[in-house]
Amino acid sequence: MIRHAHGKDASELAALHARCFDRPWTAHAFKDLLKLKTTLALVAEDHSVDALSLVARFSDEAEILTLAVDPDRRRTGLARQLLQEAFANLKAAGTRRLFLEVSEHNSAAIALYASFGFAVSGRRPNYYLAGTQRADAILMTRLLSSSL
Repeated sequence: MIRHAHGKDASELAALHARCFDRPWTAHAFKDLLKLKTTLALVAEDHSVDALSLVARFSDEAEILTLAVDPDRRRTGLARQLLQEAFANLKAAGTRRLFLEVSEHNSAAIALYASFGFAVSGRRPNYYLAGTQRADAILMTRLLSSSL
């Protein structure tokens, strides 16, 4: 089931984020983001939150801030479902352009975004830190006026 996230989900979102990323966001950070009217927060859940998508909207543009799928639930279509629902919500709100940053080492995410029509639009050198390793951020952009 896909639904909108709420402030009461903050601790569970932080726990999921910690299972997915080296530098996870805190429950407090999620709570603050969920308070903003410009945040589109979606979760996929069965009995617990299995995946989340957080998007910040600005006028007719939006940025995917994070997309996380529990490691045990990856490759089950949850990220794809969240992106499709986010696209529908963003189009309805008048969003025309969507962008994101992804680690150059995250080939699965890059492939997923490319399958949705995102194109590489830039690079931020040494943007991510994973342990002692640095990685570039790949910037990707997609127009929402085009079909899914």
